[in-house]
Amino acid sequence: MTSNDVLRSVRYMLDLSDSKVVEIFALAGSEVPLEDVQAWMKKDDDAAFRKLPDVLMGYFLNGLIFFRRGKSEDAPAPSVERRMNNNIFIKKLRIAFALKTTDIPVVLEKANFKISQAEVGAIFRNPDHKNYRECGDQILRNFLKGLTMMNRPAAPAKKG
Repeated sequence: MTSNDVLRSVRYMLDLSDSKVVEIFALAGSEVPLEDVQAWMKKDDDAAFRKLPDVLMGYFLNGLIFFRRGKSEDAPAPSVERRMNNNIFIKKLRIAFALKTTDIPVVLEKANFKISQAEVGAIFRNPDHKNYRECGDQILRNFLKGLTMMNRPAAPAKKG
C-alpha cells in the first residue's frame, strides 16, 4: 500500500480534520502546510493529487504515536524511516494503538481475515532474520479495516 492510502485510512479511522493531521505531523517535529495534506488526501487520479514522501509518512506515524499515547521524555523518539513498507506501517500502527503482537489476529478477525500468531510474529521480525516475512497489501488493508471497525463503530441504522 502507498503512504497516501495509509494516511487516508488513518484519517478516516480517527475522524481527523486536515488541520489535525498537520498538528500530528508537528508533534513529530515536521511542519507541513495544510495545502500539502489536502493534496495527499486526493484520489490518485485527481489532478491535484501529490504523492506523500516516505520520510514524511514516517514523521506522521511517529506523530500519531505521540498523539495517541503521549510523548515520553524518558523514552527516545522513534526513528524516522526514509523508506516505508507495509511491515513498518503495521509496526508503527501497533505502537500507536497500544496493541500487543497477540492483538493483531484479533484486529484482523474483525475484518474477517484469519492469520496465525506465527505469521504475525514473522511480520514483526528483523528483515535479516531467516523467518522474516513481508507484510502483504491484503494483510495491511484488512488490519486497517479492523482498526477502523474498532475505533469508528458503525453509525446506527436510519429508521425510515
